Amino acid sequence: MVPVEATKLALALIVGGVIGIERSFGDHPAGLRTHILVCVGAALIMIISLDVPQQFIGITMSDPARIAAQVVSGIGFLGAGTILREGATVRGLTTAASLWMVAALGLAVGAGLYVEAGIGAVITLVALNLLSRLEVYLAVKRSAERLTVTAEEGPGLLGEIAEILGQHRVNISGVDFRPRDRDRVEITFEIQVPSGTDTSLVIGQLVEIDRVEGVSMGNESSQYR
Repeated sequence: MVPVEATKLALALIVGGVIGIERSFGDHPAGLRTHILVCVGAALIMIISLDVPQQFIGITMSDPARIAAQVVSGIGFLGAGTILREGATVRGLTTAASLWMVAALGLAVGAGLYVEAGIGAVITLVALNLLSRLEVYLAVKRSAERLTVTAEEGPGLLGEIAEILGQHRVNISGVDFRPRDRDRVEITFEIQVPSGTDTSLVIGQLVEIDRVEGVSMGNESSQYR
């Protein structure tokens, strides 16, 4: 008869593998092998957490949840390694979240919570696959624009501009700085503007920043001070 622990590890391999395959198709930083190792490792840690106290009954007090809790915090370091920053764009957050979720599924399998692990795996696959298509659909609803701001250089300028764009739910996907002369700089933003946004209002608020001299977006532009 196959030991229960071996069955748990095999199930963890399947759960981690299915989610890892989905990540591998998108060429993400953490793919099939990483997700399998995280899930099986978490399941093994949970099995150890439950079995060790049984072996020392009456000898010492042990809390199975303490070892498992370290997985939750420790997986954050691995997830951080999948997050990449490219200019103003951050990638890898979803993969980091999937690793954290796979660790939780492994703990559930190791604890014998098979129904919960199964439901969690299905929810994870739906979020990674089907909901990603919804995100693409919503992204199509946003129009891509190029915003150019000419201003005097100085600390805090980029933050003031980003704050105004954030108020209008404008997403920044790229930033480029070009010196114009000794004290002026031209900043070009690659942005995504939600449908229905009044771009003239955005430009009007940007040009009110003290150091900003001119703003242009698509066919709209402000007058220089």
